[in-house]
Amino acid sequence: MIEVNFSPKVDENKLSGILEEIKNDEMGGFVDLPLKVSAEEVKKINETAEKIQKESEILVCIGIGGSYLGHRAIIEALRPRNGIKIVYAGNSLSERELNYALREVADKDFSVIVISKSGTTLEPARAFEAFKKKLAERYGVVGAIKRIYAITDAHKGTLHDEAKRDSYTRFVIPDNVGGRYSVLSPVGLLPMAVAGVDIEALLAGAAKVSEEADGEGVPTFAKYAFMRSLLLNKGYDTEVFASFEPATMYFNEWIKQLFGESEGKNRQGILPASVIYSTDLHSLGQFMQDGRRNLFETIINYPTDELNAKIVEAVKTAHTAGKIPVLKLDVPTYDERGFGELIYFMEMACAISAKLAGVNPFDQPGVEAYKNELKKLMEEK
Repeated sequence: MIEVNFSPKVDENKLSGILEEIKNDEMGGFVDLPLKVSAEEVKKINETAEKIQKESEILVCIGIGGSYLGHRAIIEALRPRNGIKIVYAGNSLSERELNYALREVADKDFSVIVISKSGTTLEPARAFEAFKKKLAERYGVVGAIKRIYAITDAHKGTLHDEAKRDSYTRFVIPDNVGGRYSVLSPVGLLPMAVAGVDIEALLAGAAKVSEEADGEGVPTFAKYAFMRSLLLNKGYDTEVFASFEPATMYFNEWIKQLFGESEGKNRQGILPASVIYSTDLHSLGQFMQDGRRNLFETIINYPTDELNAKIVEAVKTAHTAGKIPVLKLDVPTYDERGFGELIYFMEMACAISAKLAGVNPFDQPGVEAYKNELKKLMEEK
């Protein structure tokens, strides 16, 4: 189980009320997700992953935000060897990046997973059109359909309707689970399984932490949430997530989306940032040691090697002396179970933190602002 180096005062009555609110929220389905992914669904996911592995040298994953960051975080961190190469597309509007991804499959057998609840988000929709064309050129219309896997809404939406009409293999994004909380659903599980991640072990790790919510005492993720709230109330409005393993860079990116999109509303929230040590000690290290003191640091400590363990302690000691509050989360194992624990820990901590700040953890109204402005500009042409 994840351990922490702090013990804030927690109002257990308040916490109990918050946990009930989260569980009963129409978007609170992630709370029970590790236990509700059925054995039948896991079997279907694993069988589909084996089919993709046999047919293809490359899997193209099309999605953005929560439809992309979570599974990429785990695949990049674990670097499994028994899967196939993953190419990512639809996570930007860069023509250069899209052409690069298309070149990756130029002479390779490939399949496509497209992940979108609506099917109308511009970045993935544009990439999907490009790869559908490439599939049809390579395998014909019927052959292309057999290589497209859609993860989308159960009942409605552009992608749902197309997938149903054209008989794509479909998986469902649960109605009560938002994108950034969806990594333990088919959104994350299918791409990870194709890449060679043991998704049953990942779910088992998450389930272990979920038991804390129903057990005695204060869950560790709640202690972390209350500690963050305490620091924010003292003026520490920036949190720097620090990892000492370069392969976890995308896990940091997922954490930043999770907290930033959940808390950053009504002029509230803690700004999430991240560093990879020891690399960033030779760049941002100066600011961390001697810069503005409006930030606190959360070290995500993975058990790897003896030298890294010494660097962790050196950084913690130096930054504490530099007047930075340093929180440390000790992850028990660097494997699927450990990351399963960490995913669920962060999701619950984030939802509680947002509730403590008085904002809705599950909406993202600000995301629509740039989309509306882009729509205006495109209509002007």
